[in-house]
Amino acid sequence: METALNSRRNFVKTTATGLGLLTLPNLLHAKPGTPAERKKIVCFGGHPDDPESGCGGTLARLANNGHDVTIIYLTTGEAGIEGKTHTEAAAIRKQEAINACVVLKAKPVFAGQIDGDTIMDNAWLTKIQKMIVDEKPDIVFTHWPVDSHKDHQIASLLMIQTWVRSSKKFPLYFFEVCTGEQTMGFRPTDYVDITATQEQKRKSVYCHTSQDPPGIYGCGHAAMEDFRGRELGVKAAEAFVMMTGKGMGSGMEYL
Repeated sequence: METALNSRRNFVKTTATGLGLLTLPNLLHAKPGTPAERKKIVCFGGHPDDPESGCGGTLARLANNGHDVTIIYLTTGEAGIEGKTHTEAAAIRKQEAINACVVLKAKPVFAGQIDGDTIMDNAWLTKIQKMIVDEKPDIVFTHWPVDSHKDHQIASLLMIQTWVRSSKKFPLYFFEVCTGEQTMGFRPTDYVDITATQEQKRKSVYCHTSQDPPGIYGCGHAAMEDFRGRELGVKAAEAFVMMTGKGMGSGMEYL
């Protein structure tokens, strides 16, 4: 099992290096000694709580290592609180996202689309491209495009098209949320040990009190952390698929 895992890690590292990109495994072990050595990490999620539940442990680990982390929320979760108007819900969920970013040591940014009514068009693609250019990311995380939630798909497609059109390519990694119910057909290329940041991730998710945090974990996130950890051989892990120049994923075979 250990040999297979080492082969996977080496394959991913070699593939990414061939593309001239910073790899997630390399980034996780790079602790900047000076401000100039800090890397810029961007996570692009559909709603408040998606980045936290999908890759909060990884974001926390990178921030704890001294890198700069920004979370861009496509929407402010306007449709996410029953009995509240969009304006009321947005105010509540925006503050929850801000609180979660404090826990993760991340900067929150809100793109301004509407929960449940997200749009993929040229105008929004131009806006998201500009946001990414302004952030100057060294690496980006976003939703896997094969997802039952339309907003997650739109977020993913906007970032994929931003990546395709970018003159300066950045490594793009897809995260999973509520696999089996939302994320589908997800075959990881990369794993991140979040044993040391699992509780920090949980605290960030629990900042989203309006979204029933126990329910978020109950829909499979606790099981995902455990299962991905078992695959990696650690207590808890998060998994990702890396976007390559040939498409999504590295074509890695699983034993």
